[in-house]
Amino acid sequence: MNNVSIALMTDEDWINQGKADAWEGKPKQTPEHDPQAASMYDLGYCEGEIERSPLDCKTKSLDRSVTTPNANS
Repeated sequence: MNNVSIALMTDEDWINQGKADAWEGKPKQTPEHDPQAASMYDLGYCEGEIERSPLDCKTKSLDRSVTTPNANS
């Protein structure tokens, strides 16, 4: 990320970035320039560690629907 995009990020953006990094297994990359941004990123990262990525959940449910035989067949 460059400085311009970092300056335009909201608290929600930082939370989402933290979650995304946790879901991808990346190490924490807490922003050092802004304590508020760092707190939001850490919050998102911690949430991401205990939650699954929505993409993982969606993929697994699609896999189950494909492999589950239809009861009406």
